Amino acid sequence: MNKEIKKVFVYTELQFSIPFENVPWKEMNPNLLSIDGLVRKTWLSGINSNSVGGFYEFDSLEKAENFAWNIFPFEAKNFGVSFMTKIFNGDVVEEASRGMKSPHYN
Repeated sequence: MNKEIKKVFVYTELQFSIPFENVPWKEMNPNLLSIDGLVRKTWLSGINSNSVGGFYEFDSLEKAENFAWNIFPFEAKNFGVSFMTKIFNGDVVEEASRGMKSPHYN
């Protein structure tokens, strides 16, 4: 994958079931905001599954990979659960996303 990608999305999901009101997001958000290259995060809570995940935007592939490979796995370990992480190229989908009024492409 091209290291010059300017907009990268990361999807994460912790493999457990917990109502979102029990997720310590207020404590986690300040730490997440300090991650190098993170532009924004949208928390996700699975309907009927209560899985917990997120949709992150990063300003480079390198920083997204660092989060996906070196930071997020330790979050899952802290909860004692397995996880799933995927990295997506945000540059190649820009035109299609603008056509769908995506807030990530203003």
